Amino acid sequence: MFSRWQIRVLLIATVLFGVGIGLLMAAIPNQGRTQFFGSSGGNVNNIGKSFCCSGTLGSLVKDSSGVQYILSNNHVLADTDQAAPGQNISQPGLVDNNCRPATTVAHFTVAPHLGTNVDAALAKLVAGTMNSGGSILGVGVPNPAPVSAKINMGVAKSGRTTGLTCGSVQSVNTSVKVQYQKGCNQGLKFTISYTNQVVVASSSFSAAGDSGSLIVSKSAAHPTALLFAGSSTTTVGNPIGQVLSHVSSSLGKQVSFVGSSSRTTNVSCPGAAGVTSATHGGPSRVDIDRVDAVKGAHESDLMADPAVMAVGIGADEQNSALITVYVETGRMLYLRRKGCKSADRGSIGFQIGFGTV
Repeated sequence: MFSRWQIRVLLIATVLFGVGIGLLMAAIPNQGRTQFFGSSGGNVNNIGKSFCCSGTLGSLVKDSSGVQYILSNNHVLADTDQAAPGQNISQPGLVDNNCRPATTVAHFTVAPHLGTNVDAALAKLVAGTMNSGGSILGVGVPNPAPVSAKINMGVAKSGRTTGLTCGSVQSVNTSVKVQYQKGCNQGLKFTISYTNQVVVASSSFSAAGDSGSLIVSKSAAHPTALLFAGSSTTTVGNPIGQVLSHVSSSLGKQVSFVGSSSRTTNVSCPGAAGVTSATHGGPSRVDIDRVDAVKGAHESDLMADPAVMAVGIGADEQNSALITVYVETGRMLYLRRKGCKSADRGSIGFQIGFGTV
């Protein structure tokens, strides 16, 4: 189900009027009608001859005048750069309402064009249709102050398909190629390259339909990244600082999160994920910068290999920074050098992660 590069936008599609849609609606509260974020939604025009598509209405933001907007992905709200301002955004999405528009909760407003290193969009909220405090299913009201992702940092998200899940950041400063499709499960396929992305490594952190979810820190639920792509073993998010900068520029006003600055409680993770600490040790800034310099020198060679999906910076068991290479299962990786060395700090380690078909 995944592309050659194994990393795709996590939009969910279903056959028009197909069997099983009613079962999807009842599976978790994220898929039915709710006023909370982290729930099913999308542009009502994201429909083709045979399929309709939906993602996640991730979180609530506001501009400098206090006007509120839903924050999600370009490919969820802006129909992959094809939407016109004012188009209706429904909750739940088409895929959870027999491919018919449900309650209109917002109107598409702006989106940075794909290729600007973020996959993000804003839709102006219709008053009274969603929680005005920004509460996210399973997460609650987030702390509105963003924090940057760090290696091994505990994170959580609430999305349309998998609900509340938790994991940890495996790599930062990650370059990745992501495959898109112009229409809903049809039309021209094209690839966009991203840099400095956040990767969470887990087979259960996200799935198709979770696009647009807000990734928050497990510690006090600070916005950290905007989930937009993944494979069967990894999830990719835009760093939240870049997201805010780009949507603010597109809107022409400063955008910030709606939430409670007094929140200090950690996200309560389900099952075994809840026993993991909200914070973990990681490499030092000096160590990361050293490895990042080496990564920059060799990244183009690595990304040119057909087997390589992404290249980032992670850590080993001793929390030493290393270059993390994400490789497609079943493909041979040809490293053109036996080792990479910095000028005066010794060898740089490699970590190879594999995707699955």
